Parts: sequence; structure tokens; C-alpha cells
Amino acid sequence: MNGATEASSGHGRSLAGVWEQAIGLLDEDLGRRDAAPRTRRAYMTDLGQFADWAVAQGLTPQEVGPKAVRRYIARLSQQSAAPSTSARKLAALRALFSSQREHGEIAQNPADLVSTPRRADHLPRVLTAREAARLLDGIPNGMPAHPLEVRDRAMFELAYSCGLRAEEIVSLRTADVDHDGEQLRVEGKGRKTRFVPVGEPAMAAVRLYLERARGALAAPMPAEERAPGRVGAAMRAGGSWDALFLSKTGRPLGTSDVRRRLRTWTARIGVAEGSSPHALRHSFATHLLDGGADLRSIQEMLGHASVSSTQIYTRVESARLRSAYARSHPRA
Repeated sequence: MNGATEASSGHGRSLAGVWEQAIGLLDEDLGRRDAAPRTRRAYMTDLGQFADWAVAQGLTPQEVGPKAVRRYIARLSQQSAAPSTSARKLAALRALFSSQREHGEIAQNPADLVSTPRRADHLPRVLTAREAARLLDGIPNGMPAHPLEVRDRAMFELAYSCGLRAEEIVSLRTADVDHDGEQLRVEGKGRKTRFVPVGEPAMAAVRLYLERARGALAAPMPAEERAPGRVGAAMRAGGSWDALFLSKTGRPLGTSDVRRRLRTWTARIGVAEGSSPHALRHSFATHLLDGGADLRSIQEMLGHASVSSTQIYTRVESARLRSAYARSHPRA
């Protein structure tokens, strides 16, 4: 909280401390609930900014009401924040004041009485089946392909075959691939585990990567991880030797690496340029729907908590049909 911690008056410094205590209490709650580190970091950043504003207004957490929250959200809009950004920050405020209420600091959550800013209804970018095939087939994995090419082919075949998020791709371990059952164990949002079938081309690409490329990329297991009793701890800590997809230095990939490699391939092959891993995930779901899969099955494979999140793909299909109608019907 830059502005809050730098308040010039003694009252300002005291007020900043009150907000730091409230935010710290929420962070402890999130830790007990096993919230993802990324979520906790985002909440701390957003709430630190709100605390700066609240200190400038002379407000304690107990003095913040719905009107103050609405003023803050309106201020974000005046600063040209996207509706999705304002909605995310409002969600963080709801979590903060929910924590305060649970700990008996306030009687009512003021953020619950503030409407969420309406987000633009953007349909996801979807590759056609032909585009997806051109992209994947354009990444070489036969001899004499470089280990990084073999890795990328396996990585994006698996992403499209299983509808993976970028975070899920980089979190995969070698043990998550069930070769006999031809399925993948995926740990998704909220640490929820799901099992997703894997298509034959993806399984073949992963086997080839494990046989020919991963060993060339893998860094030696550190001596401390080889010590007796340390193997399990190293695996829980995500030792690089256990990650499925490795960088050229033998370390686990980050989500930015995955996005960068996909951009490189779409530009090199000249198909679906600028696509993100999420476009492969959207394509996975849309192509399943096109092929007759029901929404509940797609929901389970995507790891959506609610089928309402999956229903966006029915709008994608509807938009695609309207486009085809407009192009083809003589009286469209």
C-alpha cells in the first residue's frame, strides 16, 4: 500500500495499519482455504489499491459503506478501467469484507450491495477444425526434429485434445499421463482434479516426446532431492525432474513460455496467428459441441464449476450458424 504507508500524519499511519491488518486477515483466511497463490497475489494487489484510496478518504474498514464502494468503482471507470477489471476488484472487496464479517469486525458486507459492472460479451476465438489440424501437423516431431519442436507438438496436441488452460499445461507431471487408460489427470482451478480422455494423436505425440526429447531437456536431479527421504518432498515442491514439459534449460515451463511458443508457431505456419492457449481450449469445447457432445460432458472435461460457464459455446455455435446463413442464403 504505497500511498497508505506513506501518509504523512500519525492518524494516516495508524489508519494504514488498520487496513494492513484487515488485508492480512483475509490473506490468512485464503491460505487456510488453500486458495491458489495467483489468486492471493491478485487480491493483495487490488485491496492494497483500495486501502490507499480509503486512507485518503479517512475511512476505516468499519466505516466503508455501499456508497463508498460505489464511489470507488465509479472512480475506476472514470480512469478508463475495463469493466472486467472493475468486476475483479469488486470481487476482491467482497472477499475482504466477507472476511471482516466472519471475524465479527462488521455486521454487513457493503460490497454485496454493489452491482457488478457489466462486462463486454466477447465470444471466444475459435479455430476451425482445419485450422487446428494445420497448426498441429505443422509442428514437426519426426526425425530429425529438435527436442523443443517435439515438446511443442506434444504440448499443443495435449492442450487441444484435453481443453487445457495454460496454467494446467505447466502444472502437469509425468505421472499425470495414464498411458494404459489414455487419459490425463488435470489439477484445475481451486485445486479440483479431473480426468480427461486423450485422443490417439495426442497420446502418440506425448509418447514420442517422452521417448526422444524430454531426456535431452531434463536437468539432473539436484543432490539434495536425491537424498533419502527427500523424493516425496521434491515432488510436492514441483521438482523440475517431475514436470512433464521442460524448458531448454531443463526447468518447468511458465505460462508465458507456453503463450510465446504458440504465437511463434502460428506465425511460422501462417494459421490462426496470435492465437492463445485459451483459443485451443475454446476450440476443443466448440468442436466437441459440433460433434454432438452434450454440455454436461463438456463441462466436466473443461473443469467448469457451473454449466452456465459452458453455455457460452452454444452462443459460439449459434454465431457460427448465423454467419454461415448470412453467407449462403439468397434472402438472408
